[in-house]
Amino acid sequence: MNAAFEHNGQRVSAEAFYAIACDPRRSVAVEACAGAGKTWMLVSRIVRALLDGVNLQSGQGRLQPHEILAITFTKKAANEMRERLYKWLTEFAQADRDTLIKELRDRGVLVPADAQPPSRLPHQLSELYQSILASGRQVQVRTFHGWFAALLRGAPLAVLQRMELPASYELLEDDAPAKALVWRRFYAVLAAPDAPAPSLKTDFEAVVFEYGRSQTDKALQTALDKRTEFALADAHGVIDRSVQPFGVQYPEFAGLQTPDDYLLAQSQRRQWLMDAARALGRASAKTFAAKGLELETALLSGDLSAAFSALLTKESAPRKFSDKLVGIELVREAQALVLHVLAARAQHAAWIYQQRMARLARVLLKEFAALKRERGWVDMNDVERAALVMLGDPVLSGWVQERLDARIKHLLIDEFQDTNPLQWQALRCWLSGYAGAGGGASGGVGATAPSVFIVGDPKQSIYRFRRAEPQVFRAAKDFVRDALGGDLLSCDHTRRNAIGLISTVNMAMGEASETDGYTGFRAHTTSSSELGAVCKLPPIVRPARQVGVAVIGSDDSAAAEWRDSLGTPREVPEDTLRTLEARQAARWIAQQLAGLQPSEVIVLSRKRSALLPMQDELRKLHIEAQIGEKTDLIDCCEVQDVVALLDVLLSPQHDLSLARVLKSPLFSLMDGALVQLALAQRESNVPWFDL
Repeated sequence: MNAAFEHNGQRVSAEAFYAIACDPRRSVAVEACAGAGKTWMLVSRIVRALLDGVNLQSGQGRLQPHEILAITFTKKAANEMRERLYKWLTEFAQADRDTLIKELRDRGVLVPADAQPPSRLPHQLSELYQSILASGRQVQVRTFHGWFAALLRGAPLAVLQRMELPASYELLEDDAPAKALVWRRFYAVLAAPDAPAPSLKTDFEAVVFEYGRSQTDKALQTALDKRTEFALADAHGVIDRSVQPFGVQYPEFAGLQTPDDYLLAQSQRRQWLMDAARALGRASAKTFAAKGLELETALLSGDLSAAFSALLTKESAPRKFSDKLVGIELVREAQALVLHVLAARAQHAAWIYQQRMARLARVLLKEFAALKRERGWVDMNDVERAALVMLGDPVLSGWVQERLDARIKHLLIDEFQDTNPLQWQALRCWLSGYAGAGGGASGGVGATAPSVFIVGDPKQSIYRFRRAEPQVFRAAKDFVRDALGGDLLSCDHTRRNAIGLISTVNMAMGEASETDGYTGFRAHTTSSSELGAVCKLPPIVRPARQVGVAVIGSDDSAAAEWRDSLGTPREVPEDTLRTLEARQAARWIAQQLAGLQPSEVIVLSRKRSALLPMQDELRKLHIEAQIGEKTDLIDCCEVQDVVALLDVLLSPQHDLSLARVLKSPLFSLMDGALVQLALAQRESNVPWFDL
C-alpha cells in the first residue's frame, strides 16, 4: 500500500489506483498532483473505451469513436491530447505481442497483473487504429468553448431569439475589440439629458468622487468580464439582495433615514455620550480631560465626527482610558455606542455604493449587448450561456444530442480545476437529466448517463482571471460520487519532481495548513531519485536615500532639487531593488551554467515587469535570454526594433526611432552613451547621424 494513492478515502496500491482510473465503465473524479500522469490516465481511458467498444453492443450498435468526448481548456492542450492518442494507436499497431500485453497491464486491463490475457486482446489493441480509420469518425477532443459553440450552431431559432442573439453571427474568440467600443456608448447614455432618475450621471460622479476613477473603472470592467454571472444573478434578484440596507442589517436602526439618526433622534443616547464626556472631563489626567472637553463641545455643536474622534482613534478603535477612571463604564458604553453607529454607517455606505454600481453595470451590459447585436457578434460568454440554456432544459438537452448526432457514451474532462461555475452548471444540468443521475428523462426512456471522468488539481488553478473557480472541483466530485455512483481517487505521488523540490513543497504547504488555515493538502511523494536542490539567495538591502536626490512618489519629492532628465537618471527605489535582485540572480545563474545550455534554464516571476531587468542582466553576462511573448508579431520588441531601423533609414531626423535602434540589441548602446549623444547634439546642433 502507498499513502500517496487513495480510493474513496482508503489507501490502495498504485496498480489498483490506475486500474480504477482507466476503467471506462466507472465514473471517476481524480484529484492528482503535478507529474501524477493526469493526461496519461485520460488518454488511457479513451484507449480502453475504444478497446471495450470493439465487443460491446448497444441499441445503436458498437461504440463509435465520436461517442467519446474529451474536453480540455486550450486548443494547444486539445491538439497535444489528440496527438498523444493517435501516437499511441500507431505504436500499438506496430508493437509485438509482449509489448501489447505490457500496455494492457499498465492500463489495468489485466487484474491481477500476472493474469494471462485472452489471445484476442493484444490483437484487438493492435487493430484499434485501423478500426477508427475504417469508421470514418474520430474521437471528439475539444475545448469547452469549441464544444459549446457547436451546440450553439445547432440551436433552434427560438432559443436564439429568447437569448436575443442574432441568427447569423460572427463568433468573437477575443472580445477585447467589443469591450473597447462599448465605453463611448456607455458614457453617451450617462450624459444624455433624458437619463432615467435617479440620474445615472449622478451615480457615476458620486462613485468617482468617493472611490476614484481608477477603482470605478475597475469595478465596471469586472462587471463586464463577469456579465453572464451578473445577468443570471440579477434575474433572480441576487444583486439587489447581496447588500442589505443598514435598517435590515441592524434591526434597531429600522425606520431611520440615516445611521446618525440613531443618536440625533434619541435624547437618551445623546445623554449617554454627554455623561461620558463629563466623566472624562473630571479626570485628573490632562489628556483624558481634554478629550472630555472635546467630546462635550462636539455634542453641543452637533458635530458627530468630532464626537467620534474624541472617543476613537484614527483607525476607529476605542481610545485607551485608565480603568481607574471614575465613570469608566460610561465611557466604555459610549465607545460601544459610537462603534455601533459606525458599523451601520459602513453598511449604509456599502449599500449606496452597491446600488449605484448595480445601476451603472446594468446600463453598461445593456449597451454591450446592443453593440453586439448591431455588429452581429456573439462572444464566448454568450456561447456558455447558450450551452446552459440548451443543456439545462429537460427537452432541449435530448434534442441537442440528436441534432449533433453525438449521444455521448464517455465524457472526459482534463484540468478540471480551471472550469468556471457556468461551464460546470451546464454540464451538471445535462448529466442530471439522465435516469439514475437526477431522475430526469432528457436522455430518453431507459437512457443511462455517460461514464464521466474528471481529473485535475485545485492547487494548480491558474485561470481565475477567466472566471475559473477551484471550488467547482469539490462540487463536481460530490456529484460524481452521489449522483453518478462514481469513485473518488486522489494521488499525491509525482513521477518527475526531485526530492528536494517535493520536500520544499511539503514544508511550505504544511506551514500554510498550520498558520493560514489551508485545508486539503496531503504530503507529496516522488518516484524521482534525483536529490535536487532548492536555494535561496540573500535578500537585497534597500539602498539608503541619497541626499538631494528626488525619490519619485515620496512626500518630499516636490521639495527635492531639480533633476536634469538628460544627465541624471531617475531612480525609483522599487526599480533599483528589482535591478539589484535581477543582477544577483543573473550572476548565480551564470555560475550554474557549467555543462548546461541557457535553453535548459527557466526563470519564473510573479509579474512580467520583473523579467525585463532579468533579461537585461543576463544579456550583459553574454547569456542568451528571451521572454516568451504573448503579443501579436507586430507588437514584439524585436519586430518594433526592426521597424524603428527602417524608419531611421527613411527618416534620419526621427530621433526617437534612432534612440530605440541604438538601445536595441542591434547596437546595445548603454543609457550613458545615449545621454552623451543627446548632449553633444544639443550643443552642436548637428543631426544624430552626423555625430
